[in-house]
Amino acid sequence: MAFDGRERLRDLRREFHRYPEPGWREYRTTGRIVDELERIGVDEIAVGREALASDARMAVPDAEELEPWFERARGAGVRSDVLERTADGHTGVVAVVEQGEGPSVGLRVDMDGISLRESDEPGHRPADEGFRSEHDGYMHACGHDAHVAIGLGAVEAIKASEFAGTFTVFFQPAEEISGGGKAMAEGGYLDGVEYLLAVHIGLNNPTGTVIAGVEKPLAMAHLTVTFEGASAHAGKAPNEGANAMQAMATAVQNAYAIPRHADGMTRVNFGRVDGGTASNVIAEEITLEGEVRGETTALMEYVRTELERVLYAAAEMHDCDVTPRMISESPRVDSDPELRDLVSSVAKRVPGVDTVLPSAEFGVSEDVTYLMDRVQSEGGLASYLLVGTDHPTNHHTPTFDVDEASLGIGVSVLADAAVELSRRHP
Repeated sequence: MAFDGRERLRDLRREFHRYPEPGWREYRTTGRIVDELERIGVDEIAVGREALASDARMAVPDAEELEPWFERARGAGVRSDVLERTADGHTGVVAVVEQGEGPSVGLRVDMDGISLRESDEPGHRPADEGFRSEHDGYMHACGHDAHVAIGLGAVEAIKASEFAGTFTVFFQPAEEISGGGKAMAEGGYLDGVEYLLAVHIGLNNPTGTVIAGVEKPLAMAHLTVTFEGASAHAGKAPNEGANAMQAMATAVQNAYAIPRHADGMTRVNFGRVDGGTASNVIAEEITLEGEVRGETTALMEYVRTELERVLYAAAEMHDCDVTPRMISESPRVDSDPELRDLVSSVAKRVPGVDTVLPSAEFGVSEDVTYLMDRVQSEGGLASYLLVGTDHPTNHHTPTFDVDEASLGIGVSVLADAAVELSRRHP
């Protein structure tokens, strides 16, 4: 079907773009999604704690980080009932449409922004046309604003279609910090889902291109590492200290020397370090933030185990203590060929699509794999598809933007795939 609500999609996408919220702080976004779902008219809306397993959340910020975003949403007029259900970092929504007998089809879209100041330079369309981020230091630089609009459009399209069955949309929080996928997978609404679709726009694929299912997402784990030593005067008595800075430096150097693995690609990186007090003080505490990745879940576990060995050895060498903490993680799960084939056949008939590729290697990580794994483990099929969009600069850059023509394409591909699944259902 050719989706005819393109102007509405554009307006929604721009509204979400103006108010990005980071992981587990998407209070305003959650409220706005609920408003739209009620306008459309769905059979069930689960919000916050109702939509996810609270104890399965990962990378949840502390109360001091959550509270300002909660109060900002309250000040913006988000309904009290929504705020009550999302308090303490319980964002996210599940929408259910029941349309008779047929398959149970799920769709997952993510909703969080990232920590990045959006460009205000002339030539950046959101700045030129008045929908640049109003939350300074945060922006939708990966397209999740478009994903939310596509998810809402898909609900509306399914409601107006001949789809027969149950259609469930998971508006997932905290993807950028890999914190929300597991919680939503264990929230109960994925039980019984026979087919799961997930979508991402862009990723260097132009408008008009659809990739029916990705392969080889990397398994990943984010971690923080704290080295604790003892301070001392760096000039008078350096021997009396236990230098956490030296322990950290030793660990980082040796982490990058972890042997590669014959079974496939592995990655390790430390991207942030914090600690120390002054140039003349032996550092007492240093914290590192890093990640490990692997071509398979087993390979990720290999490099994580080796990294922990390096960390403990570095701490012992410099008479320090070390505490590694896993913040979030996600497994590798591939799209199912049978569902990819169906998406391919449907996408070829969608207006505006000129190139359909059955699959492509993903090469990065995504916690949608928790949802995919749960569906597959219960005998269902899952596919993570890409809808191309022209973007002037790469994802996660201050001038990222999308071609809004891709929004309608995304809705049509997803809704048509759901309809086709219902037609083929025995």
